[in-house]
Amino acid sequence: MTILIIVIGLALLFDIINGFHDAANSIATIVGTRVLSPRLAVLWAAFFNFISYLIFKLHVANTIAKGIVHPEIVTMQVLIAGLLAAILWNLATWFFGLPSSSSHTLIGGFVGAAIAGAGFNAVIYSAVLKIIMFIFLAPIIGMLVATLISIVMMWICRNSNRGTVSKHFKKLQLLSAAAFSIGHGANDAQKIMGIIAVALIASGELDQNAAIPFWVVISCHMAMAVGTLPGGWRIVKTMGSKITHLKPFEGFSAETSGAITLFSTSMLGIPVSTTHTITGAIIGVGAIRRISAVRWGVTIPIMYAWILTIPATGLLAALIHYILTWIAS
Repeated sequence: MTILIIVIGLALLFDIINGFHDAANSIATIVGTRVLSPRLAVLWAAFFNFISYLIFKLHVANTIAKGIVHPEIVTMQVLIAGLLAAILWNLATWFFGLPSSSSHTLIGGFVGAAIAGAGFNAVIYSAVLKIIMFIFLAPIIGMLVATLISIVMMWICRNSNRGTVSKHFKKLQLLSAAAFSIGHGANDAQKIMGIIAVALIASGELDQNAAIPFWVVISCHMAMAVGTLPGGWRIVKTMGSKITHLKPFEGFSAETSGAITLFSTSMLGIPVSTTHTITGAIIGVGAIRRISAVRWGVTIPIMYAWILTIPATGLLAALIHYILTWIAS
């Protein structure tokens, strides 16, 4: 029971760091356009992160719990190694202000630790390949949808006064930021629910076919909301102003695009990166203004971090697993 409590504690700690690390996803656009102050923005995002459990079923949580690694081979040591690797990578990328994916950090750590513990047959590769595909698909989808929304909105507002348009979109951005935060909570909080469910199954506290307990659902959403409150300001600066300069119209288009993408993938049970999604959307709204409006030099290190996240956390988790094995022997 003690080791189970440690695993659950690490999982919730990761969830708090996830909220802290990924606060930029929910608030960067609304802070960058000065619709809300940073403190009000994190309160807004935290609230809608939390209530997302009322809206979405646990499709993503079930994918993580039963669809990435064969549940019967998972041990507490595998979970501890995976979570520690994910926590360390998230803290490192936060320190350098890189908006990497907490989702892929967690999945990379989980897969790497499982391979170290039980070999390559431990992994369900069809599911992992789908997640890897969405490393590239999520930002492209976010960019295309944001571009389409921007074109439609520009056509609708073509004869309107610029000041009036900005005023209206400041109000609309409150709704789009709320929608994106709901999608963020639905996709990201559910990943940790899946990890805790695996821990409960591995410890014999939960049947493999049983539903995820409500206390797991509510505690994961609370942890993410609490983590969002401090705000990951290093990453907010990168997302909100370094990639491109955002106006309320563009912030609304980016957030709405991100929300549509996250709602769709959450309903399909696909664990995607909210970071990749909103970054692609921000690039899309910047590029439609003009290609040079996007600071492409800023995006290159971000993309490197995206590509490296799964293999780096996988290797780190395997190393931690070997160290834990050596200590226990």
